[in-house]
Amino acid sequence: METATLILDPAGQTTSPTPAPPRTHPGSAKPRSAEMHPGPGFRMRFDIERPDRALIRRFSRFDTPSISDQLNRMFTMSAAIQLQTHANHRILGPALTVKVFPGDNLMVHKALDIAQPGDVMVVDASASSLTAVLGDLVSTKARHRGIAGVVIDGLVRDLPAIKALGDFPVFARGVTPIGPLHRGPGEVNFPISAGNIVVNPGDLIAGDLNGVVVIPRDVVPTILQRLEIRDAIDSEYHGAVARGEFSNAWVDDILEAAGVPFRPSDPITDVR
Repeated sequence: METATLILDPAGQTTSPTPAPPRTHPGSAKPRSAEMHPGPGFRMRFDIERPDRALIRRFSRFDTPSISDQLNRMFTMSAAIQLQTHANHRILGPALTVKVFPGDNLMVHKALDIAQPGDVMVVDASASSLTAVLGDLVSTKARHRGIAGVVIDGLVRDLPAIKALGDFPVFARGVTPIGPLHRGPGEVNFPISAGNIVVNPGDLIAGDLNGVVVIPRDVVPTILQRLEIRDAIDSEYHGAVARGEFSNAWVDDILEAAGVPFRPSDPITDVR
């Protein structure tokens, strides 16, 4: 129904009403700058390359600190992303990457239809503290689809119910009761950033109580070989330390090379 505006003249008398601008007036239209478009920012891929399953299984022997060491400590997510479920939970599997608009999780739901059993869903929520992007219902659906676990650069909710699932690992920055919207935009299976690390679809994700490490897919065989070679050396060293058989001579070597007095008898130069 069209409305009218009453106008008072300077004497305070009501004059003839002026009709409101019609809805077809250009200034009354919804701004088009917020319209969403298919393409970059709102798209998905269904097929990605994943590491060989036999190689993935061989990684299960190694914890994240060992893997991180062989990646020169350069591919570990921010320590703010922590295991939210049970302390014995671990994840290991190829990344199914999801990017969402902060406060939205439409593409998390769509990713359930794209994931393959054994995938790890990694969600780039831009570290948003606005809302959760995962709750107990999505977690239950993901578990039924065979998803190995979820890593979120953002928040989750319904944590007691997620923990009650028993065997579904979830990593995130924290917890909130606030739920997300379901509008988009977002992407599935395109490169993302999670915990300050670039994650490509199909990269191998390893997570435990220490944190989350990303192994780029193209170096999975190389890193596995290094881990298996190093394992024998480390086992011998750890056994010696457990027996109390160790020396810190290597520390003194570093100090001596730096010119730092390290023996009680060494002269100390007071530099002021």
